[in-house]
Amino acid sequence: METIFTKIINREIPAHIVYEDELVLAFLDISPVNHGHTLIIPKEPFVNIFDADPEIFAHMHKVGQKIANALKATGLADGVNLVTNNGEAAGQEVFHSHLHVIPRHSGDKAFQKPTHVTVTPEDLVRTKTALTAAL
Repeated sequence: METIFTKIINREIPAHIVYEDELVLAFLDISPVNHGHTLIIPKEPFVNIFDADPEIFAHMHKVGQKIANALKATGLADGVNLVTNNGEAAGQEVFHSHLHVIPRHSGDKAFQKPTHVTVTPEDLVRTKTALTAAL
């Protein structure tokens, strides 16, 4: 699976790498929500959460925590969002899994408050039943 992220891993195109270990690579997003917006990608590609190696996916989040703490320590963030878009319907554009570490500041208006669906107690029971059966 060849993507722009594979080319970054292979050093075929430049990136501003901020962290690297044997499993992941983290670099600054070239179209950031705020300064310091970082992407964490697995070196062994998988598309998204649906086919992810659970250990590597968990490691991506450990590194995300490390980067979030660095963003806060440097004054680049007051808070962060960790975002992974999984599938086209969820807004995934590059089909090589990646975790966004998005620095946030009060009043930055980076994300709009989501709308919510109305649920009944019966809806909750049906959903719980379906999920527990699948798990």
